[in-house]
Amino acid sequence: MATMRFRGRRSGVFLAALALAGTTAGCSGSSGGGSTAPTAASGGKVTGALNILVSSATGSDAGFKAVTDAFKAANSGVTVNLTPTPNENYNQARSSRLTAGSVDIVVAAPRELPSYVPAANEGDDARLADQGGFLDLTNEPFMKNFNQSVLNESKYKGKSYTVPTGLSYYTGMFYNKKIFADAGITVPTTWDEFTKACDTLKAKGIIPFGITGKDSAGVTTLGVVEGLYPTTDAKDALAKGLYGGTVKLNEGLQLTVLQKLQKIYSYAEPNFAGVNYATMTSQFVNGKYAMMGDGTWNTTTLQKAGGTALSFGYVPLPSGDTADANKFLGGKVELSLAVPANAKNPKAAVAWLDFFSTHYALFNDQAGFAPSVTNAKSGPFYTEIAKYTSTFEPAWDTIWIANTKAGQNASVPFNWAGLSPMGSSPNAQAAADASQKDWSAGLSK
Repeated sequence: MATMRFRGRRSGVFLAALALAGTTAGCSGSSGGGSTAPTAASGGKVTGALNILVSSATGSDAGFKAVTDAFKAANSGVTVNLTPTPNENYNQARSSRLTAGSVDIVVAAPRELPSYVPAANEGDDARLADQGGFLDLTNEPFMKNFNQSVLNESKYKGKSYTVPTGLSYYTGMFYNKKIFADAGITVPTTWDEFTKACDTLKAKGIIPFGITGKDSAGVTTLGVVEGLYPTTDAKDALAKGLYGGTVKLNEGLQLTVLQKLQKIYSYAEPNFAGVNYATMTSQFVNGKYAMMGDGTWNTTTLQKAGGTALSFGYVPLPSGDTADANKFLGGKVELSLAVPANAKNPKAAVAWLDFFSTHYALFNDQAGFAPSVTNAKSGPFYTEIAKYTSTFEPAWDTIWIANTKAGQNASVPFNWAGLSPMGSSPNAQAAADASQKDWSAGLSK
């Protein structure tokens, strides 16, 4: 699953070394922090070795390979080393290869800090962009192929350092249409309808909701947050209030998030904390679960694994008490690609990104993202969920920026990992209290 975030802290020595390397990589510096991309590469044939490091997911891996194979066929003088790396190992692999200057395209996502967040919490990618660590792609002709609203969402300080490969939505749930029909259940649009549907399924001996430990419990939490804070303004106010100390994680609507999550946990199989992502997906395909909290990045896997025998849909997880609160899916710009300023073959890197933009269907037929390229076909799945995506709502984790001084229980408000059976807290109040304690301690440092 593709849910990478690059917010860890690395040493200033590494950042300085990469920025210095960028000034000697054959690219002229720009006053805004980034380095200027070699625009002559756009559309031209290139030679040499091109090294691409991406975080791994089944669909996007296949999509990147399809584009790369076609790119090599069109550029016989280039050798492409495409390295998909498991999510849990990606940060370390990226760090070492950036330091060594041995990678030409990486996944990156520089983000500007809101004014209420202390500067110490700035992410590595933002600091890299500020220090000239990524090429500035803003004026590349191929950038016009991408949807402007998507580009605006991924810009950093007004500049485009990354190419968006698509959009993912992940505050929803997949549901098995046949199981719903056989049980006489309609798609729930409110929290009461959802719990009634789960109770009906449970009474029939069907596990209502599939969850896998760390790989999907957090995503399910984001679905709960979306219904309770359904607008960008609401999420912004929540984040600002937490940093300002006027909002607490263990009371009010914040506590409700964990209370509703605890209820969803009760509808999962008892040992779900030990179930891995692949197993959860397989069990949903085989009809063990009626619903599953997950992101749209898993769509192509479900389609291929289930074939014509599996009929499924995707809707917002209805954690809000009214249907109006559950109208839209929250999402993010997916797997954005950047060219390090110290890339050995920036010309080939820019040419590959250009090729990607004009052969986007090769990628997205496999990856199954909501398209980032203008006029690209989105397929029947995204047509079916169009009413939930007509207004783009950024998910909570794209607005929230973690406080690096807060304790483990507040590393990702809300404390889904501390709530039993994922953690040791016996109930939502205890998990929320632990989170608030760690959060308050972080604010005082």
